[in-house]
Amino acid sequence: MSGRRMALAALSALAATTVFTVPAGATVFEQGITVHPEAHLTRDGGVILSGTYHCEQASPRGAMQIKATLVQDGTRLSLGAEEVVCDGAERRWVAHAPGSFVHVHPGRATVTGELQEIRLSGLMPRSVTTVAQDSEDVEVREGH
Repeated sequence: MSGRRMALAALSALAATTVFTVPAGATVFEQGITVHPEAHLTRDGGVILSGTYHCEQASPRGAMQIKATLVQDGTRLSLGAEEVVCDGAERRWVAHAPGSFVHVHPGRATVTGELQEIRLSGLMPRSVTTVAQDSEDVEVREGH
């Protein structure tokens, strides 16, 4: 292997290591997301997750979305949040799952919030990339 190829391989390995060691809550391309330390059960047995986010405008061929995943006692529940506005301002996100789909109880759980960019090809998604992520141990509480 030539010296140049070895240098490129080493640089690629270093870049890959850097990408995979970014701490939770870190930002990529001025994007960021946090998870609120409490989740709430609704009267109908649903669950509400929340946090904050900030992002810059997605590429002209893409859109942004928030995916929130709650894990508790073997139950894994993934939800989408309401519409994402990317103007650089910090905003609140909320994701709600109605009671008929939820098997969550009061107590500890882990919630992961992901700010994702969806790249489109025509009207169909071509790829989904997580640009910011935060994972927190949360307390699930009754009533909201």
